[in-house]
Amino acid sequence: MRKMYFWVATICILTVFGFTGLSPKSAWAAPADQGKKAILVVSFGTTYEDTRKMTIEAVESKIRTEFPDYEVRRAFSSHKIIKVLKERDGIDVDTPEQALKRLKDDGYTTVAVQTLDVIPGVEYDYINRVVQKYKTEGAFKQIVMGRSLLYYMGQEDKPDDFKTVLHAFKTQLPASLKKDEAILVMAHGTPHPANAYYTVLQAKISQLGWKNVFVYTVEGTPMLEDVIPQLKANRIKKVTLVPFMLVAGDHANNDMAGSDKESHKSQLMEAGFKVETYLHGLGENTAIQDVYVNHLKEAMKTLQ
Repeated sequence: MRKMYFWVATICILTVFGFTGLSPKSAWAAPADQGKKAILVVSFGTTYEDTRKMTIEAVESKIRTEFPDYEVRRAFSSHKIIKVLKERDGIDVDTPEQALKRLKDDGYTTVAVQTLDVIPGVEYDYINRVVQKYKTEGAFKQIVMGRSLLYYMGQEDKPDDFKTVLHAFKTQLPASLKKDEAILVMAHGTPHPANAYYTVLQAKISQLGWKNVFVYTVEGTPMLEDVIPQLKANRIKKVTLVPFMLVAGDHANNDMAGSDKESHKSQLMEAGFKVETYLHGLGENTAIQDVYVNHLKEAMKTLQ
């Protein structure tokens, strides 16, 4: 009888400390159930189907692979693009507000939002405001948001997103340049203070020792007209135009590489340069896709 009591007591003790595998609450048990879980991927969007598949959908697909236990959904922050897709192609895409409301109505309790913005500018602020509104209202048990492609600059204990992204971006660039060749990196630009990120980007390019690589913007500063004098001062004869945008959409196909006289390609040719264009968005780059996934993973570390 004493032996039976001894073994019963021993099993109880081992079970409490999780050593027998008999207890569902062992020391190595999975985190508490988070309920229905979803990831909302938000981009500006594009009306170009081909680049959408190679960029936005490619990132979404990678996120689905990385997070098989999560429902992955899409939203566009551009209401204009949403309207065009609906009227022209019969494609319905939610705004961030609509997508989060739909997740709430569908009973999801844990939501992670990942923006595909390049910098934390106007669109990023808009998405963040929507997320904060739902957080304040307590619409979900948990909701977090992953940062844009470029965010931290290596300050104190923060990572250097710029160098990480530039190393990934370099895989899209020519392996080497002659002294009279240059790469013009076309960014979007914005009236938002975050336009200063492009100045930081140029500074980081210089820190990495990249020669004859110049950043300019479509709707911010510096403009193409600011860069042309630098090209001439460096006796550049040939330039390659490369978009620094998630998708190779309207800006890349028309503003950058279009055939009309106002396009960047035409202006540079008029100025005497030989011009080549590279029509691929950042979202096609698997290393860039990985950066977005890693930003999402970092944000999700706070989930319980």
